[in-house]
Amino acid sequence: MPTIEIRGLSKRFGKKVVLDGLDLTVPEGKNTVVIGGSGTGKSVLIKCVVGLLRADAGEIRIDGEDVTKMDERELVRVRRKFGMLFQGAALFDSMDVGDNVAFALRRLHMYPERQIRDVVEEKLSMVGLRDIQHLMPAELSGGMKKRVGLARAIASEPEILLYDEPTTGLDPIMADVINDLIIRLRESLGVTSISITHDMASAYKIADTIAMLYKGKIIEVGTPDQIRNTSNPVVSQFVEGRAQGPITAEHEEFVRFVRQRGEPPGQEGH
Repeated sequence: MPTIEIRGLSKRFGKKVVLDGLDLTVPEGKNTVVIGGSGTGKSVLIKCVVGLLRADAGEIRIDGEDVTKMDERELVRVRRKFGMLFQGAALFDSMDVGDNVAFALRRLHMYPERQIRDVVEEKLSMVGLRDIQHLMPAELSGGMKKRVGLARAIASEPEILLYDEPTTGLDPIMADVINDLIIRLRESLGVTSISITHDMASAYKIADTIAMLYKGKIIEVGTPDQIRNTSNPVVSQFVEGRAQGPITAEHEEFVRFVRQRGEPPGQEGH
C-alpha cells in the first residue's frame, strides 16, 4: 500500500493563499485525519492529492511518484489507486444505487457486466446494506447515502481512500456507524487513508494520526491522545471547541481592521 509524502505544498486562488508550504506524511496502511476549521483548505488539500486541483508549488509523492509533475494521462493512471467518499456522498440522482456503486467499474471496464453485479452486491454488504440496488438516492436516508457512497468508493479495490467530512449532516448515532465502517474498512482492506473533518469525536475514533491545518500549514501532528493533551493553544482551542482563544482573537482583530477601512466584514480579499 502507498505512502503519501507532501512537501512544501502551496495553493492560492487569486490573492487568497489557502495552502502555504504544507508538509505532511501519510503512513502506509494508516488513517491520517486532517482537522481544521471551515475554510482552512482541508478539501483543497485532498483535491490536490488526487490531482483534481493543480498545486502552485511543492511535491505530492505517492509511492515515490510526484503527481504535481504529471500530465493528465499519467494522472488518470494514478487516480485508479484512489477511492473517495465525497461530502454529502455525491450520488448521481438519476441512477439507482446499483448503478451508482458500479459507476467506476463500468467506466474503467474492470469486469464483465455479470461480475459487476456481484461486486456491487459484495460492496453493499460490506457497508451493511443489502437488496437496495434498485432504490434511487431520493429514497435513502442520509446515513444510507453515506454508506452507498462508501460502497462506491471501495468498489474498484482502491489502495488509497479519501474521506471528505464523512460524518457531516448525520445524527450522532449514524455518525458513529460511519466511523465504525471506516475503521472496519481500514482493517479489512488495509488501505492508506486521509480523512478531513472538524468533528473531533470522529477524528479521535478513526485516526491513527491527527494533523491540524491552520493558516495553510500543518501546525501539529500526533496520535489522538497527543492531540487531546496538546500544549499548543491554537490546537487546544479547536479540539476543545472553546469560543475564546487565539483563533477567536485573530478573527476579532480582522473584523476590527476591516471596519476601520469602512468595508463590511467578509468583503476583504473578495
